[in-house]
Amino acid sequence: MKKNIIAGLDLGTTKVCAVIAEQFEGKLDILGFGVAPSDGLNRGLVANIAKTAEAIKEAMSIASNRAGFEVKSLNVGVAGEHITSLRHRNYVTISNPDKEITQGDLDRLRADVKTIRIPSDRQILHIIPEEFFVDYQGGIEDPIGMSGSRLEAVNHVVLASIPAIQNIKKSVERAGFQVANYILQPIASSVSVLDENEMDLGVALIDIGGGTTDIAIFHDKSIKHTKVIGVAGNQVTNDIRESLGIVTGEAEKLKKEFGYATEEAIIKEEDIYIKGVGARGNVKIPVTLLTQIIHVRMRELFSIIDNELRQAGFKNKIKAGIVLTGGGSLLKGSKELAEEVFGLPARIGIPLELGSGLSTEIESPEFATVGGLIKGVPGSPSEETAKTFKLKKDKRSLNVGNFFKRIQEFFDEL
Repeated sequence: MKKNIIAGLDLGTTKVCAVIAEQFEGKLDILGFGVAPSDGLNRGLVANIAKTAEAIKEAMSIASNRAGFEVKSLNVGVAGEHITSLRHRNYVTISNPDKEITQGDLDRLRADVKTIRIPSDRQILHIIPEEFFVDYQGGIEDPIGMSGSRLEAVNHVVLASIPAIQNIKKSVERAGFQVANYILQPIASSVSVLDENEMDLGVALIDIGGGTTDIAIFHDKSIKHTKVIGVAGNQVTNDIRESLGIVTGEAEKLKKEFGYATEEAIIKEEDIYIKGVGARGNVKIPVTLLTQIIHVRMRELFSIIDNELRQAGFKNKIKAGIVLTGGGSLLKGSKELAEEVFGLPARIGIPLELGSGLSTEIESPEFATVGGLIKGVPGSPSEETAKTFKLKKDKRSLNVGNFFKRIQEFFDEL
């Protein structure tokens, strides 16, 4: 049987992650995984094409060496404050004699969405159906085979900056690869870490990266809202650097080794020794001082997101709570601070159902996006792959796979 190989590339502000996997007989096998430092991006945007291309080369080289072969086509995650979304409702009439809805009618619905007026510097990244209506009857997940005269859909349309996408494309091609699909990072992350029941009850996924924080809200098993915020882990590191007068590398180390998002999470009161710079000697500070610096920025981030949830009208629909993922969620006490700010239960999301192979290496919140890029999300390299790959380990996995298979059918290829 022909192997279905799929590769994902997560272009982060602090690191580039690459993964190569095989989808075979309903199973996923992680064949190669690579990480490289990234200094060519700023808040999710390519700021230096040459540096970004070099980081892509390095990450893909590590992954390819582990896999034992090279790939050329990649699913690439997209983030940045240029990402916007809107809801669009449209309909088509069913004209065939027996009035049975076919895939062709769904294709016409999608084609109609592509004609909506958007700013000249924007392009449609995703068209994701939230709900279908047949002859004004709503709540329909899959209308194919139903009979009716009018097919209507409410769509979640994601827009991206054309220059931002072009810079990603140039970076990937300069590294010697091609982009198979551009996939919004919070969508990819949600496939990795969310449970179907959470998406049904209402859940907010918060992916805290180095340069951006990505948000995706689900309710009634459909994606309802997406947002990218330019406040993330690097701002926390910079606050530490400025407040304590130390270099960035030392600030990042302090954050990871001794940092807490809230004082209540501190396990042990202790002093931290900080290396002096130049004529300044070594100093020691209490861990509570470091925590106070981190706490201010993390509370600000969660407050911004809480305000976004309220303004978007979804705060009261998030019954399943908050799921934190991304490297920023590894900060101790982040879960407790989230519960305090949002007034909702929270958990840390790690990539699930990654199958065999090297899967244990990416079972961490910081690899949620790249884990989703190789699963059943918009962006499989071929229709054959999309049809053959279904996670069958349990009912939960199958339902999530089916959910995103429906999204895949409406994915707007660039």
